[in-house]
Amino acid sequence: MGSQLVDISDIAEMLNQRIGELTRELLPGGRRDGHEWRCGSVAGEPGGSMAVKLVGAKCGVWSDFSSGECGDALDLVSAVLFHGDKGEAVKWSRSWLGLDNLDPARLEQRRREAKVAADKRDKDAAAEALKMRNKARAIFIGAQPDIIKTPVYRYLLLRGIDINVLPKVPGSLRFEPNCWCMETKTELPAMVACVQDGDGQHIATHRTYLQRQHDGTWKKAPLEDAKKTLGSFRGGFITLNRGASGKPLRQAPEGDHVFLAEGIETGLSLAVEMPEVRVLAGVSVSNFANLALPAACSSITIAADNDGDNAQAKGALDRAVERFIGEGRSVRVIHSPVGKDFNDLLQWQKRAVIEAARRMS
Repeated sequence: MGSQLVDISDIAEMLNQRIGELTRELLPGGRRDGHEWRCGSVAGEPGGSMAVKLVGAKCGVWSDFSSGECGDALDLVSAVLFHGDKGEAVKWSRSWLGLDNLDPARLEQRRREAKVAADKRDKDAAAEALKMRNKARAIFIGAQPDIIKTPVYRYLLLRGIDINVLPKVPGSLRFEPNCWCMETKTELPAMVACVQDGDGQHIATHRTYLQRQHDGTWKKAPLEDAKKTLGSFRGGFITLNRGASGKPLRQAPEGDHVFLAEGIETGLSLAVEMPEVRVLAGVSVSNFANLALPAACSSITIAADNDGDNAQAKGALDRAVERFIGEGRSVRVIHSPVGKDFNDLLQWQKRAVIEAARRMS
C-alpha cells in the first residue's frame, strides 16, 4: 500500500539512479560504449541504433534513432517489457525497486532522495542543453556557407540532386571540412545543417559525415551512423526550400502548402522537382508531431519513408497526421513507389533516362 504514495516521476528517478543495472537486465545483448549503453533496438539485440545514457545530467534518457522512440528509464521498461503499457511498467518497477515491502518512513525517505536527485538533474540538464545548443550553433557558424564550391555539392549531385535548380541555395546547409566525429574520435568532412524552431532560433546542428572516394566522388562516410545531430532537435526542422513566396516559415502567406520530409536528401529531391513548394526536413518521423507550424500553413504533405512493418514509425506518422488534422489543416501522406524514399525515386529516374539514352544511341 505504501508504494502508492510514490509518484511516477519518483519511480522514474529511482530507476535512473540504477540505470546501469537496469539496462544490463533489460538489454543484455547491448554493450557499454563510453557513457552509454548501446544496442540495436528495444528488442535488445546487438547494434548501435539505440543508446541509453548511463551518467551525467541525462542519466536514464534513451533514444532509438532508427524508430524515433525515446524517453526516461520508466519509458524504457515500458517499451522493452510491456509494448508501451506504462501501467504495467510502473507495477514491475515498484517490485524491481523493492518499494512494495518498504515501511512508510523508509518509503518517504526514498521519495525525498529521488526528488532531490531529480531537481539536481533538471538543473544540470538545462545547463548542459544550453552548452550543447551554443556548441551546435558555433559549428554551423564556423562552417563554409557557399556549398556550391564544396564537397557537399558533389555529394548531393551524386545523389541526383542539383541544388542549382532551386530558387535559392539552402542557407541551412554548410560544409565543415574538420567536424569532430565521436564514433571515430577524429575530425571528418561533413555537411552540416541548421535545425531551427518555429521562432527561427538555431536549436541544433545536423551533421552528415562524408568521405571522398577513389574516383573523386563524395559519399556518406562508412560509419555505423553517418548522420548525427548535436543538440535537441525536438520541434525543430531544416529549411530546404521556401517555395513560391520566398518567405521564412514564420512569415508564410495565408494558405501556404508545406512538404515535410524526414531527411535532407529526401526533402531536396522533392524541392528540385517542385521548386515552387516549401520543403522542410523534420530530421526524424518521430519529430513531425512536435512541429509548431504557423496557422497560415493550411495544408501539409508528408513525404514518408517506406519503413515496412516498423510499428514505431507508423505510430509516429499517425500521431503527426492526427495532430495536424486536429489543428484544422488538410493532410496527405505520400510514399515513393521505388526504394525507401523520394531520393531513391529520383536516382532511379535518372538512371532510367541514362539507360534509355544508351539504348537509343
